[in-house]
Amino acid sequence: MTQDRPASLAPFTVPNSITLARIVAVPVLAWLMLGGQWQAAFWLFVIAGISDAVDGILARLFNQSSVLGAWLDPVADKALLVTGLVSLAVLSLVPVWLVVLAVLRDVLILAGVGVALLLGKGLTIRPMMVSKATTFLQIALVALVMGAHAFDFEPGILKPLLVWATAALTLASFATYGVVFVRHMGQGGYSR
Repeated sequence: MTQDRPASLAPFTVPNSITLARIVAVPVLAWLMLGGQWQAAFWLFVIAGISDAVDGILARLFNQSSVLGAWLDPVADKALLVTGLVSLAVLSLVPVWLVVLAVLRDVLILAGVGVALLLGKGLTIRPMMVSKATTFLQIALVALVMGAHAFDFEPGILKPLLVWATAALTLASFATYGVVFVRHMGQGGYSR
């Protein structure tokens, strides 16, 4: 009789397979967008978004949450979103400065976590409401621009509103994480 490994250690679960498929979809999304295949790109982006919800539901329902999945899921999500934003910026469909701002925010948050770890003050970052709202607006912006090209409609005032709202929330999110970082680093002494 073989002993099953705990779900938390099993790397090859259905949810993890779905997440890996989302990672594989990243270069395909870029290729479709940069090649002007907007309907295919739009539907791939939508399916990827749905798969994100599905893998989470399956992980909870069937007790298949895993350490690997906890790392891969946000990587897959961020890779798809950044790929969508960068591709749109390359095609001059969203402002480059917005993409730089979004990517810079993520890089600085990761750098802050790294600095905290190096100084012996490990810092765990949990998504906050402002961060979730920022991600939602980024997804909405990518979907709107792709959908406008896929289904030949003019987004009108909605596009610039989403651009500026995304920028404002990105800055607010970064500021919020900055306050968390400064407070955390100010607690107690440093150890190396």
